[in-house]
Amino acid sequence: MKFTLSWLKDHLETDASLDDILYALTDLGLEVEEVLDPTAKLKDFTIGKVLSAEKHPDADRLRVCQVETDEGVKQIICGAPNAREGITVVVAKPGVYVPGIDTTIGVGKIRGIESFGMMASEREMELSDEHDGIIELPSGAVGESFANWLAANEPAKVDPVIEIAITPNRPDALGVRGIALDLAARGLGTMKPRDLEPVEGQFPCPIAVTIDYDTREACPVFYGRVIRGVKNGPSPQWLQDILRAIGLRPISALVDITNFFTYDRNRPLHVFDADKVQGNLRVHRAKGGETLVGLDEKEYTFQPDMTLISDDSGIESIAGVMGGLPTGCTEETVNVFLEAAYFDPVRTALTGRALKINSDARYRFERGIDPAWTPHGLEHATRMILDLCGGEASDVVIAGEIPDVSRAYKLDTDRVQSLVGMDIPAEDQRATLERLGFWLDGDMAHVPTWRPDVMGEADLVEEVARIASLTKLQGKPLARAQVGVPKPVLTPMQRREQAARRTCAALGYNECVTYSFIDKASAELFSGGDDATMLANPISSEMSHMRPALLPGLLQAAARNQARGFMDLALFEVGPAFHGGEPDEQHLLVTGLLIGSTGPKDVHGSARPVDVYDVKADADAVLSAIGAPAKVQILRGAQEWWHPGRHGMICLGPKKVLGIFGELHPKVLSAMDVKGPALAFTIWPGEVPLPRSKSATRPALEITDLQAVERDFAFVVNADVEALTLVNAAAGADKGLIEDVRVFDEFIGGALGEGKKSLAITVRLQPREKTLKDEDIEAVSVKIVEKVTKATGGTLRG
Repeated sequence: MKFTLSWLKDHLETDASLDDILYALTDLGLEVEEVLDPTAKLKDFTIGKVLSAEKHPDADRLRVCQVETDEGVKQIICGAPNAREGITVVVAKPGVYVPGIDTTIGVGKIRGIESFGMMASEREMELSDEHDGIIELPSGAVGESFANWLAANEPAKVDPVIEIAITPNRPDALGVRGIALDLAARGLGTMKPRDLEPVEGQFPCPIAVTIDYDTREACPVFYGRVIRGVKNGPSPQWLQDILRAIGLRPISALVDITNFFTYDRNRPLHVFDADKVQGNLRVHRAKGGETLVGLDEKEYTFQPDMTLISDDSGIESIAGVMGGLPTGCTEETVNVFLEAAYFDPVRTALTGRALKINSDARYRFERGIDPAWTPHGLEHATRMILDLCGGEASDVVIAGEIPDVSRAYKLDTDRVQSLVGMDIPAEDQRATLERLGFWLDGDMAHVPTWRPDVMGEADLVEEVARIASLTKLQGKPLARAQVGVPKPVLTPMQRREQAARRTCAALGYNECVTYSFIDKASAELFSGGDDATMLANPISSEMSHMRPALLPGLLQAAARNQARGFMDLALFEVGPAFHGGEPDEQHLLVTGLLIGSTGPKDVHGSARPVDVYDVKADADAVLSAIGAPAKVQILRGAQEWWHPGRHGMICLGPKKVLGIFGELHPKVLSAMDVKGPALAFTIWPGEVPLPRSKSATRPALEITDLQAVERDFAFVVNADVEALTLVNAAAGADKGLIEDVRVFDEFIGGALGEGKKSLAITVRLQPREKTLKDEDIEAVSVKIVEKVTKATGGTLRG
């Protein structure tokens, strides 16, 4: 956002210096990016007087001039048609840099005659585009600084230009008056009144305006009127000067007036040539495929639902973005239709982005203008057109109504201290908001219509602190820490997640963090991919569904690593998986994946392929770290993506599954392009029972000095009996005494006969109260044999 200092002072009565204004702007959040001071590049130019001007002996168009300067009379050769005796000029002596031609003046010869400087035109000093001749000053003392002369006689030409950065939440600062209001609230001056009486219409408006019913959200209100009998010539010099200063090219009075209010009040306007408008105007949605040549002389094709303005012959304007060339104003325009409307920010942004049009109107509409100032903007522009171009105005036509953006929030004056840490008296806070345009009714602060960024009580605090200056914040020591041990802030699940992550890393796994979204095909491999977990607006086709498990992401990561030659992998992830689309249909998982060998090859042959016992040991370690009971059951029956004969479910009963370990099914690995075999474990930390008693300390260590006893048993069972069934049966014979059951031998064939096998187990008995005697051991052994015989149908091998 660019503006000149004098433009700012048209709204702000202030004696503050330029430096004070620049500091206050940045401190208020309107960061100053650049200040262009024209006097800086003109400081070396001085005023001189032409004493004589003789024709150059070898050039008809050149004059050899004798010019009086502060360093005496200098001979300067000049080719300007107005170089003559007696005029007061601007002199650039040797060594002076001339910005308009990017040249430093030196002593030179022109057709054999020396020249000691130059006399400058306005374009050569970048004051305007005028270059038909050198500058002729109406007055001025020889040797006086030209910059000082301009400051005293034509201050607009040396007016400092300030450029500030506008954050998207401050559309009010896209108008000079909005910037002045911030400075006035800071205390750098007072606002000048700029209200005026509405212009009384002299005749009924011949052009009516309608808004289609389905377009009311995109264009809630539209004001317009015809002004006839105007003279659309060049705009006055003051208007051209301020437009040039901010980088705009003056076009004509009518266009320059609309550009002026775009920057002065953040109020985009548009003027139609009323004689080119056929019939009435209608605001409507595009059907798609329509075209229009814009004011930039480019043709645009519209997509469905873009907001357009049409007359009876067709489309004439892109609402809130750009006008059309067919109804644009020219020097021949004598009757105009002045438009002031409010267009939806989102719809305007989408239209401008799709058509790739960057205009000042779009920039402001998409950030938000003051809808309540729409009729006032029409009246102000009408008055300026009448003053500069003449004519008479019609009655105002109105379509729709101004949207209601009124809202109010409670002003809690104590929150400035709690949220910002500043001590500001309550009366100062209220006065600050009132200076910013807020209306206070008791404790309720009503937000002005030009501040769409204020959306809550905290925003009121921000405004008060911003105006007071956050530089006044003072560092204070923290309050004294509470004596004693602080209460734990992590939940049990957070502690389990932390413990699981640390344990996996300690076991040698590398942590992966994958997306919670996967493709449908991968999700279907793990019982997912249904409509309940499908994303409405996915990032890509490879991220269309919420993941039902962590294994798909780990397998994809493994496939990428294998493609790059890394075959030995140990990966893990801790995160949520989703079994439905509702907020409570998700669960925390800990998943590890092992592929390849246990380590690199060496001369001792210690490397071997990972197996199911490796992942079982790792799963047991993680479960132990998160507080799972030591005694669990291993059962079959996991989902179809596990190998049917090489997996186990870690359970506290047939329905309480804590985790699963084992080998993944070959068809899953093939579909995921992973070279197997691959071993994995998945743990549900939420299924691990919480301790019955809550304590900040660890439970007492339970040890015994009584010697454990181990007994071996061999059973002959059918070949299809699983060892797991036998182990679970033996362990259930006496849960208090039996500490562990392990299979140590399997024998098939020989004298056992067809369809039989022998399984040998070791049962470890750990007494707690007294040393076991032979009869105690015998009693437990009988129970073990009975349990195994009943569960497997086998017999004790003799």
